[in-house]
Amino acid sequence: MTNLYSRHGAYIPRVAAVHDMCGYGKCSLGVAIPVLSAAGIDVCPVPTALFSAHTKFPVFYMHDTTEILMPYLDAWKQEGIKLDGVYSGFLGSAEQVAVIQRLYREYPNALRIVDPVMGDGGVQYPTYTDELCQAMAGLVEGADVLTPNLTEASILTGIAYEGQDVDAAFIQKNMDALLGMGAKTVVLKGVVHEGESIIRNYIASTEGNGTVEEVSSELLPYMLHGTGDLFASALTAAIYTGRSTREAVEFAGELVRDAMIVTREQPDFEMRGVSFEPTLGKVTALLG
Repeated sequence: MTNLYSRHGAYIPRVAAVHDMCGYGKCSLGVAIPVLSAAGIDVCPVPTALFSAHTKFPVFYMHDTTEILMPYLDAWKQEGIKLDGVYSGFLGSAEQVAVIQRLYREYPNALRIVDPVMGDGGVQYPTYTDELCQAMAGLVEGADVLTPNLTEASILTGIAYEGQDVDAAFIQKNMDALLGMGAKTVVLKGVVHEGESIIRNYIASTEGNGTVEEVSSELLPYMLHGTGDLFASALTAAIYTGRSTREAVEFAGELVRDAMIVTREQPDFEMRGVSFEPTLGKVTALLG
């Protein structure tokens, strides 16, 4: 696969990170900002919601930022800010899809990396309405990279969720549907076959005529909140250091595994989320 971004000299690419911000817990902008920064990227946050803590905690406060986002971008426009990419994740409302689409119009040459954060394990996240999930489908068309898990692919395509242990025909069906909706490259995450200690991610692109490639990494025997955000952020970091999509997916899978190993040694690790901080040196090493 060809590279989506070519890094030239000392130039620092500028990427709008359109995600929520959690005060406690390792996810969203709390992951995206340090990971992308470690790869020498100027991260420009666009906060879609403010959370006291992530949604795995039984008690959390959420503030929807929808009403501030258009004036926020108006100020960027007046300042003449330039962007090399738009990397989006968790949204606070259906109206925020229009905010991202505005960024696409105003920065037509920026890479579009869409992590359609909507659910996992066959379950929609509690703050996501059906209206918001339907609106998210509007971000598939034109996405340079779309990174759904199997639950999110089901929500986007309408193909019934069949669990994590799915066969090649099911993967191809989902890839064809998402590419047919207008995505240029799809990274389908999180296929796990029963009895194996491997997690499989799959790549397909219009450039490759929909041919599916598999990239596998070690599956650890526990789950953590925020690993999806870390995967997408590490993938984005690798792309902006000139790696191919396949190399970026391989790097992201390895970084998530390494961070999960570190996390296992931390107190309250199952609730707090993925402790990626000691792995940031590996991100910086992408700069060569």
